[in-house]
Amino acid sequence: MQFTRGDFPADFQFGVATSAYQIEGHGFGGAGLTHWDSFAATPGNVVRAENGLRACDHYHRLDEDLDLIKGLGADVYRFSTSWARVMPGGTGPANPEGLDFYDRLVDGLLARGIKPAATLYHWELPQPLADMGGWRNAAMPDWFADYTATIMGRIGDRVWSAAPINEPWCVGWLSHFEGHHAPGLRDIRATARAMHHVLVAHGRATQVMRDLGMGNLGAVCNFEYTQPATNSAADHAAAARYDAIYNRFFLGGIFKGEYPEAVLEGLEPHLPDGWQDDMTTIQAPLDWIGVNYYTRKLIVAADGPWPGYAAVDGPLPKTQMGWEVYPDGLRHFLNLAHDYAGGLPVYVTENGMANPDVPDIADTARTDFLTQHLGAVQQAVADGVPVAGYYVWSLMDNYEWALGYEKRFGLIHVDFDSLKRTPKASYHALARWWR
Repeated sequence: MQFTRGDFPADFQFGVATSAYQIEGHGFGGAGLTHWDSFAATPGNVVRAENGLRACDHYHRLDEDLDLIKGLGADVYRFSTSWARVMPGGTGPANPEGLDFYDRLVDGLLARGIKPAATLYHWELPQPLADMGGWRNAAMPDWFADYTATIMGRIGDRVWSAAPINEPWCVGWLSHFEGHHAPGLRDIRATARAMHHVLVAHGRATQVMRDLGMGNLGAVCNFEYTQPATNSAADHAAAARYDAIYNRFFLGGIFKGEYPEAVLEGLEPHLPDGWQDDMTTIQAPLDWIGVNYYTRKLIVAADGPWPGYAAVDGPLPKTQMGWEVYPDGLRHFLNLAHDYAGGLPVYVTENGMANPDVPDIADTARTDFLTQHLGAVQQAVADGVPVAGYYVWSLMDNYEWALGYEKRFGLIHVDFDSLKRTPKASYHALARWWR
C-alpha cells in the first residue's frame, strides 16, 4: 500500500464489512427460513443452487474471525444482523439464541477495541413475511420497526453506528424489476412499491433507534457510475434514466423528500396511494451517509417499454465479476453524496473486488484496486468532502448471492470444504499499513 494513516484526516476510520447471510450459516442457531433459501432452491436462480445454510460458519467461528479483524488493525467492523435469526417468524417472539449471538459479536468487538457498525437488513427477509408479499406489502415498515426495536433493544446501547437497510436499490430494483435476487420478480408494480416501502422502513427504523437513545445513525446506498456509450442524444437520455433510478432515487427520497422525475415517469402509476405523505418519515434526520461503490456502466438506448436502456461491455480492466475498474467513480459519488447530505460525514461503507484467489498466490490485483480507490478518497477529501471512513468489502470470501461461492471478494481466503481461513497478501498489506 502506498499510504500511511497520516495521509488521511484525523480520526479517519478504516474497517471491513460483511453481511449475516453471506457468512454466518443459517442452518443452525434457531435461524428461520428466508426468501433467499427459497430462491436458491429454485432451479436456475443460483449457481449450483448453493445457499447460505453453512456459508463460512461464522456463527461457530466467531472468536477466530474477530481475532482476524483485530489482527488486521481495523478500527471498525461493519456487520449486519439477520432478521430471520432474531425473529424467525418475521414478527412475534424473538429467538434467544439469535439475540445472544449478536450480544457475543458486539461484546467481542468491544473487547478487542473494534467499533461495531451494525446494518439491520442485508437482504435475507424471513420467509413468512415474503409469503405475505414482502417489500410489496405496506405493512413492511411496521414489521421492520418491530424488528428494529427487538434487536437494537438488545445491542443498541453498545453499537458505534447503525444503518437500517443495505443497498436499497438491490432490495427494490434488482430483486423486483430485474429478478436477479430474491424474491426474483420482474414486475414494475412490485418494484415501485418495494422501492418506496424500503425507504419508509428506513425512516421508521431510524425513528425507533432515536427513541432508544441511539446516535450515529446513517443510510447505506449503492452507486454505479453511469456514462452513455456514445454521444447520441438517445444514449445520453438512457444513461440519465439509469443514473436517476440507480443513484438518485434513494438519495432524493432521504434528503430532499422527492423522487426524480425520470423515475416517476415509469413508477408513479404504480406507487401506493398517498405515497407523498410518507416523505416526512423517509426524511428522518441522519448523522452520516454511506457510499457502496464498485464499478461503472456504459448505457445505450434500447427498444421497448420504459426504462428503455441496456448496459454494454466497456473497455477497462475488469474484476472477476466482469465489473470495470473505475476509481474516479468513487470520487464522483463521494461528492454527490456530500451534495445531497448537506455536509454530513460521508463513509465508504463498501469497496472491493472479486478475484479468483488461491492462498499461495499474492493477490496483487486486489491490493492495486484498493490503492487506486483510496487515492480517489484522497481526491474527494481534497475536493472538500468530509469523508470520515473507508471499509473494505469483504473481510473474507463468502456466499456471493446468486453467484454462489464462485466469486471471491475477501481479504481472507476461505476453503469452502474445510472452512480454513488464510489471510491473503492484501490482508497483510493492509495490516502493515493500518497498525
